[in-house]
Amino acid sequence: MKLNQIADNPGARKKRVRIGRGIGSGCGKTGGRGGKGQTARSGVRIKGFEGGQMPLHRRLPKRGFRNTAFAATFNEINVGDVQKAIDAGTLDARAPIDVAALVKAGLLRREKAGVKLLGGGEIKAKAEFSVWRASRSAVAAVEKAGGAVKILAPARAAPAEPKGKNARFAAGLDKPKVMEPAPKAEGKAEKAKADNKPEKPAKSASKDAG
Repeated sequence: MKLNQIADNPGARKKRVRIGRGIGSGCGKTGGRGGKGQTARSGVRIKGFEGGQMPLHRRLPKRGFRNTAFAATFNEINVGDVQKAIDAGTLDARAPIDVAALVKAGLLRREKAGVKLLGGGEIKAKAEFSVWRASRSAVAAVEKAGGAVKILAPARAAPAEPKGKNARFAAGLDKPKVMEPAPKAEGKAEKAKADNKPEKPAKSASKDAG
């Protein structure tokens, strides 16, 4: 091998494509930019835009189901925090511990959302809890201390009362209209024939007698 024989591997150096140098080059006239329009001009950088079709970052991924719109959210509280409140005297362990008691003790801010009891920390006091949800570790810790956990059913909002026409229909004042079949149309030829048909003459009495 000599110095004048040293060269790059085939394909290591790719020639630059010269734009707009005739149709014979394969990249002339429009220079690979298509026809007229916004994207044919310089300086166009619409990130994620694909001409109006659904972009790739919105098409994928398509998997699973998210229940965030209907998922129930609860205020989470650990049994260790409850024990601290009992030791501080802000919470009475002899009375049932519910949402109102936890808000009064300052462990929760509001009663609107339910309560989920978690097993973080340690509880020594014997207490009875009334909560919406409870983890297995929390139930085991409370029962180990001699207490109990009561699971409440979440309150559901009553359905809205019907208004307007729906209220009248619910009260039985309005009845739905039933579509009756249209009367059968008589043919034009039959109708004209019936109108122009002469009446039959009455038979004479003499003819009947003969």
